[in-house]
Amino acid sequence: MQDIDTLMTTMDASALADLVRQKQVAPIDLLEGALSRIARLNPLLNAVVSLDDQLARTRANAVAQDGPFPGVPTLIKDVLPYPGFPLSMGGDFIPPFKMPVGSPYTDALNASGLVVVGKSATSEFGLLGTTESICRPPVRNPWNLSLSAGGSSGGAVAAVASGMVPIAHASDGGGSIRGPSSFCGLFGFKPSRGRTESNGLSDDTPMAMLLSEHCVTRSVRDSFSWLQMTERRSWQLKMPTLDAVRKNGRKLRIGFYTASSSGLSPERDAEEAVMTAAKACEALGHTVVEIAPPSVDMDAAGEAFFALGGAMVSNALDYFRSTFGDAFAEDRLERYTKALANHGRRADETSLAGFAQTLRRVAHELDAAIAEHDVLLCPTVPFPAFELGKFTGDKDFEELNAFVVSVARYTFLASVAGWPAMSLPLFWSKGGLPIGCHFAAGHGQDDVLFSLAFELEDALPWQPRLKQLMDHLDAAAP
Repeated sequence: MQDIDTLMTTMDASALADLVRQKQVAPIDLLEGALSRIARLNPLLNAVVSLDDQLARTRANAVAQDGPFPGVPTLIKDVLPYPGFPLSMGGDFIPPFKMPVGSPYTDALNASGLVVVGKSATSEFGLLGTTESICRPPVRNPWNLSLSAGGSSGGAVAAVASGMVPIAHASDGGGSIRGPSSFCGLFGFKPSRGRTESNGLSDDTPMAMLLSEHCVTRSVRDSFSWLQMTERRSWQLKMPTLDAVRKNGRKLRIGFYTASSSGLSPERDAEEAVMTAAKACEALGHTVVEIAPPSVDMDAAGEAFFALGGAMVSNALDYFRSTFGDAFAEDRLERYTKALANHGRRADETSLAGFAQTLRRVAHELDAAIAEHDVLLCPTVPFPAFELGKFTGDKDFEELNAFVVSVARYTFLASVAGWPAMSLPLFWSKGGLPIGCHFAAGHGQDDVLFSLAFELEDALPWQPRLKQLMDHLDAAAP
């Protein structure tokens, strides 16, 4: 048997779970391996913001082995309440307190056998496409420590790409799983709207309709198993078995585009990534045609997104004020958070209802746009990872809004439509940076995307590059 550190960097979560079931390795050994790697690598990357090794050890020593991930260590993004762990929402404006309860979603994670080690870093309230909170060190991209890992799931992707944990929870409102996965060379999947268990938010909240809970992974099968274990029990069309999805063999109609719905072109590397993916899909026997991007009113959709997002943040701040009283530190909120909350506060109920209707109208237009194709292919983000320090939460409100629009230019559409979507690491720039390719399918067609993802993973495997990255980081760590 290889040493634990080698297992953590060469095996995915599914393989580690198999070793636990076969009693070749104990859950506590995997946990100690994760804690060791976090202690060694987190000073480089700043991906993990809180740990509770004693709580994790208690869980590891008692974990059931009948789920898909018995004993596999993981992290929870610091915007999702998880029992026994503190919640900071990516900021420093509320005192640390341990959440007494979770949600149906975290109940499903516990039933899977996962061992939560701690919380991963995120931007304040998960608002920005970079993870650079003003209250703590920025999350660094494992491929180049001077660059951002993206956001808002930057801590999750940095932790998984570096081998701190083999799989980590993440969430996505406009691209917060897929964008960081593109920047860090991981598989990032966003499930269909309504497919997964509730995270505690009311389903009829306008912004909750855009939010998806899922994970970031180094393999497609890990993401597939995570989705299976978190599906709502009431969801009618359950995911097929792993073998059925792998052996699907259906030939798809794939439409690809490179210019965005706003008419803007991506940087050359992002365009080359799409062409690489298109050629790979064609070689697999799929019908691949170039199409125009979906024709929707992006300005109206963006206006609605910022107004509804601002209202959600405003309501959340009111809740924290009433809950913590004098312990709520208004002066520690980031400039962007306060500005967005004020922006949302200016919209009355009638206006907010109108904005929600705008998003529903755009979703209807998008469903019409995808009707002639099984899958749409485009860039995930129109550029590779960018320098740290450019888009922190203390910058100008309009400047940061423009940044959010630019980083979510392609991913936002699937969020509005409620489609399943994924970013695959199929291309690396000449400078050695990963650039993801974005695929989306119609609502409920998650299995279609996974079948394609398995084919592309076999055709253009990315795990060897990730192993090289982890070896490099191990050599660089103090």
